[in-house]
Amino acid sequence: MDQELAELAAAYGVATGYNDGDRRPVTVDDEVVIEVLGLLEVDASTPQARREALRAARERTAAGRLPGTIALRTTTSRPLPGSGVLVAEDGTRLDVDGELPAGLDAGWYRLETADQEVTVVVAPPALPEPPRSWGWMLQLYALHSKASWGIGDLGDLREFVTHAGREHGASAVLLNPLHAITPVPPVQPSPYTPSSRRFATPLALRVTDLDAYAVADPATRAEVDALKPETTGDRIAHDRVWAAKRSALELLWRSAGRPEPRDEPGLVDFATYCALAERFGGRWSIWPEELRHPGSDAVAAARKDLAPRVAFHGWVQQQVAGQLARARDAARGSGMSLGVIHDLAVGVDPEGADAWALQDVLALDVTVGAPPDAFNQRGQAWGLPPWRPDRLAETGYAAYRDMLRALLSHADGLRIDHVAGLFRLWWVPPGRSADRGTYVHYDAETMLAVLTLEASRAGALVVGEDLGTVEPEVTEALAERNMLGSTVLWFARDPERDDALMPPAEWPEQAVATISTHDLPTASGFLRGEHVRVRAELGLLDDVPAEEAKAAAERAELIRLMTDEGVLGSADAPEGQIVAAMHALLARSACRLVLASPYDVIGEDRQPNLPGTVDEYPNWRLPLPVSLEELLADPRVDDVVAALRSGDR
Repeated sequence: MDQELAELAAAYGVATGYNDGDRRPVTVDDEVVIEVLGLLEVDASTPQARREALRAARERTAAGRLPGTIALRTTTSRPLPGSGVLVAEDGTRLDVDGELPAGLDAGWYRLETADQEVTVVVAPPALPEPPRSWGWMLQLYALHSKASWGIGDLGDLREFVTHAGREHGASAVLLNPLHAITPVPPVQPSPYTPSSRRFATPLALRVTDLDAYAVADPATRAEVDALKPETTGDRIAHDRVWAAKRSALELLWRSAGRPEPRDEPGLVDFATYCALAERFGGRWSIWPEELRHPGSDAVAAARKDLAPRVAFHGWVQQQVAGQLARARDAARGSGMSLGVIHDLAVGVDPEGADAWALQDVLALDVTVGAPPDAFNQRGQAWGLPPWRPDRLAETGYAAYRDMLRALLSHADGLRIDHVAGLFRLWWVPPGRSADRGTYVHYDAETMLAVLTLEASRAGALVVGEDLGTVEPEVTEALAERNMLGSTVLWFARDPERDDALMPPAEWPEQAVATISTHDLPTASGFLRGEHVRVRAELGLLDDVPAEEAKAAAERAELIRLMTDEGVLGSADAPEGQIVAAMHALLARSACRLVLASPYDVIGEDRQPNLPGTVDEYPNWRLPLPVSLEELLADPRVDDVVAALRSGDR
């Protein structure tokens, strides 16, 4: 690679090479690097353009200018190129000269120098150490009960956490993302492609639990009751469910006197987007041009014109927030020490509310994803625009901070999907295939400082999903801050012993242990080879016989490990006993938290999501094959709970 191009790429955090999942070096093509630099508004298209861009970058470095945002911990200091005044959140002013001193209180500050104004975030060195415990992980949408309307809801969640805490002594429940949808059809079924990560999905509302329903007149309640959709087939019908809930919510909003929502950060923009989407469609990029930016005069005028719809969507969000808080309170009231842990998706729909409202800090022409690995041999492109690291720094990480605050307002903890994205993200330029991208690096120290500070203020646990192609420093940084990483049974292998399955006592302590994830085979799917069969059927495998042989060998290896550990009596045991033994294996692990999934307990062999597919597989549309009432009464749940508690948890 041209040396000037390599230096320019390094100056803007664009990788010119990386190590793949097997730690083999991969060189990124020059043209991909040039395209990604262009997406950061750095012209590297010609040798002359590269020289000019590099000269400007060198001049900024020589001038000693600070980045727009800097981070430190309460226990550390940081040198400064000069003097200035540090202004705390309460307005307190502190003169600083030559360094930001150690011993500052955790919080947000503004540093004023002679020629700059810089945001400073000061974080605690670590979060409190989480206890050794166990719990559940739920795809909430997959639950269904007599009271829910065709999709798992927050009433189902309250019933589940109350039972799990009081009857079984569970400490936590981890949910799939409950981020907001765009409220027009077709409703995006994937919780990992949300319209907004700052707000929550009204699909999760239990309509009949709303105060507006309780005080409505009998005729209105009867009209609402009549809207409940019938459950048919074995697929969740997101559009039909939303149509029913939207109609019911509109009835209740009108019966409550069309209340105006309270003024909350970002809520007016979100509700305005929803109202505009109803009028112009769910793709803001093809709205009338004057409406494509939230700060325009045309949007302000439209907000007045659509005031009733803006008020309705704002009111709906406040109803969701209330039920989320009730679910959290139910978990705490049932004795759960860790409570409800929410999941933060890695990005948002490029046509959604956050992409419209926060477009100035997002790279909207890019999709993030992952390079090729063992499970996704062609790489992944997720269709999600990433943060622009330069814009985050310039704006004091305000959008990132506000998103975390919104989630933590109703959560006891956060799981950060693809936590390596706080360090680097795989950017795929427009028109490129998923394997034709490169990594763009972020200021991980600042990203982690903001997360640590906001989680500390909320008293929240943090879990990082550090699976796949992840550099060791990611896991080390999590552990240093008492954040938990992720250990999955299928991947708990020892490279020092020919990549053999690792005994559970050797699994990392600072981690959450699970049998699988939503993107991987369930316990029964793994034992039956369903994960190979379905990928082969869809043409996602290059060598089907080799994958079948690999799956059979991995199954035999797992059985041997469980018999060696004494949690399984015989390799010929029935599948239910093998699944219970898997959970006993988790319980023996060194990991601080172990989580079980209903999919594994009841023998479901279909995984919730099959990466690399969209409509070829019913991703995110599979309900559990049993109702919530049946699940809670299933004796297999008691067997798994006994196995989980066998590890002194």
